[in-house]
Amino acid sequence: MDPKVAGQVLISGIKDPNKPLTVADASAAGGLALRDADRGLHWLSSEYRGQLRVTESGELLFLFPHGFSKPWETKDRISRAFAAVGHAGMGVLRFIVRAWVMIVLVGYVALFIAILIGLMFANQNDRNDRRGRLPGADLALVFVRILADAFFWTFHPFSPFAVGSGGYGSYGGAFASPGAPARSRKAAKDETPFYEKVNRFFFGPTPAPVDPRTTERKVLAELRAQKGRIGLADVMRVTGLPRDKADPLMARLMLDYDGDVAVSEEGGIYYHFESMRKTAEADVAPSSTARRPPAAWEEPKALAPLTGNTTGSNVLIFGLNAFNLIMSLVAIDQNLTLAKIPYLFSRVSRIPFADLPYMGTPIVLGVVPLVFSIALLLVPAARALTIPLRARALAREKGRLAILRAVLARIGKKEPVTDRALVEAWKDATGATPDSKEVTRRVVELGGGAEIEEGTGEVRYRFVDLETEAKALEEEREEASEEEKKVGKVVFASDS
Repeated sequence: MDPKVAGQVLISGIKDPNKPLTVADASAAGGLALRDADRGLHWLSSEYRGQLRVTESGELLFLFPHGFSKPWETKDRISRAFAAVGHAGMGVLRFIVRAWVMIVLVGYVALFIAILIGLMFANQNDRNDRRGRLPGADLALVFVRILADAFFWTFHPFSPFAVGSGGYGSYGGAFASPGAPARSRKAAKDETPFYEKVNRFFFGPTPAPVDPRTTERKVLAELRAQKGRIGLADVMRVTGLPRDKADPLMARLMLDYDGDVAVSEEGGIYYHFESMRKTAEADVAPSSTARRPPAAWEEPKALAPLTGNTTGSNVLIFGLNAFNLIMSLVAIDQNLTLAKIPYLFSRVSRIPFADLPYMGTPIVLGVVPLVFSIALLLVPAARALTIPLRARALAREKGRLAILRAVLARIGKKEPVTDRALVEAWKDATGATPDSKEVTRRVVELGGGAEIEEGTGEVRYRFVDLETEAKALEEEREEASEEEKKVGKVVFASDS
């Protein structure tokens, strides 16, 4: 029987899922064969976050604290909804930004420069008459000069403030030492499209796509490296998942990869996947062993950069937007509407620009670039304000993984897990002393309990489930046969 079908039968037969159940209890309640009841209980554990218990006689008990309901789904659904809305909103904003930059921002820069050129030659037949000059033009021209100088000193190869390596000065090239490598003498070409740089400036680097099966691959790699026997500690080590999520994951993997749960004489629970050890490399290199995947705390974790661009790219994008912002203010102040533009380039009209009548609000040259320029400058500023929050969240995650590492390492070495050791582990990972409630919360997540040592009064933590699990796995792996890996001699091959 399919595990899902068996699980649905058990749902209708089990009256009180909050009470512990044996496979026999479930079989009687659902009227199923023992093997079907066993697979159905494992499916229910995966689907409804069930838990396992072991009796003194080694009997496995299934418990469903949430019943056959999913109270976490409401929270997850809300989180997914917010994530979807946020993703859609960011997608729309990114589209607007790209369209704005490629079509509007650059277009406005070209348009405003053309207007400034027109102002320079306006009323050229009467240079002494200052009435024809746009009053805000002087400010705009000064800004253009400052912006040009800033770009010059930013990108000029001989500038001591040059961004990147231009092949000169301290960056290598003509003035570099003869033994300097070629890569230091010549900057790597940045082939990132301009629209992507703009996207990074306003919304940060685009995160790399996450493979949804990465977690599963890590567990399977750990499984094959550990002779087909693993426990929740191994799963938490490679995935970083908390215990309440690692348990349902293993229940699902048992169904998908023909696994089984076993209990040692001391009550240690572990998972057995003998069929996953089969490999064609066993006969070719019988002495080789699979490498364990890196632990979750070994993977680099750092805050994403604010933009991910070079300084030069950020200066350029900021300068373009600031230029449009200032020119839009000038346009609003001087009532620079589209209807007045022809007067700037007219060689016939003798009407000074300042004497032209009011022609309405300058929407195209004033309001639109002003609103968009301010909005686009506020987006990265708002993201910068979230950096402390993201830094604290990252520190908490590093601290959690550090405590997990310390607990698993000390259990593996059969050393006591002290409060001081966990505090030091947190400090080493984050650089800050954790709150006592934070340490207690992480200990509870791992199924630990506190004990006070007599005489010294030192706080120690016991993780009975993890300790019995580690002992059971050590014995099982020592007895595991290498024959489980072998597939036998090839007796037929279609390629020969």
